[in-house]
Amino acid sequence: MQRYDLISNDLCPYTQRAAIQLAEKGVPFTRTYIDLADRPDWFQQISPLGKVPVLRVGEAVVFESAVICEYIEETAPGRALHPADPLARAQQRGWIEYASAIIADVFGFYMAPDRTAFERKRGDLQARFRRLEGGLGAGPWFSGADFGLVDAAFAPIFRLFDGFDRLGDFGILDDMPKVAAYRAALAGRDSVRDAVVPDYQARFLRYLAGRGSHLAGLAAQQVAA
Repeated sequence: MQRYDLISNDLCPYTQRAAIQLAEKGVPFTRTYIDLADRPDWFQQISPLGKVPVLRVGEAVVFESAVICEYIEETAPGRALHPADPLARAQQRGWIEYASAIIADVFGFYMAPDRTAFERKRGDLQARFRRLEGGLGAGPWFSGADFGLVDAAFAPIFRLFDGFDRLGDFGILDDMPKVAAYRAALAGRDSVRDAVVPDYQARFLRYLAGRGSHLAGLAAQQVAA
């Protein structure tokens, strides 16, 4: 069996996708954490874009999260996490890209420099989740009874919202019962819970507190408390 080493910082949502995927497949792997503010020389030599995640496969390297997940899906043993049907597989890949767009909007939300920008970004996120509400079926997972790679893509987003919920009620996910049920199901999945360090939320709030954004003040208060 190949030796997998997943390289990341301690907060990266994209790395969580691969960690969840490997856990779902029952594939052993190691985690190497780095500080992106002080990238070690060895990491810069193996990561052409200087970003995480990076997957070391023996002596070889795969970079970019979508490529890493597709490589794992094609080569690792265990249950397939993409549908066998080509159309269903393509549709789920599209929703994985949609999850990536939400992560970009989440970044804009917590980095918004003032209340005006913050409220605009809040509205953008709410619109994204309304579209997700319309795309979800009966559950518990995105496409029904089988947990898939698309679910691994959405799980880290809701983990971020667990942090936001400690800061206030921003109403972004209000009146979306399917999204609420999906979020709860993902939170209860072992592979999702185990994809991050045990004190992830405390680290995330400390990170937010240092952003100098509109939300940073609330995070700083929570950290101080």
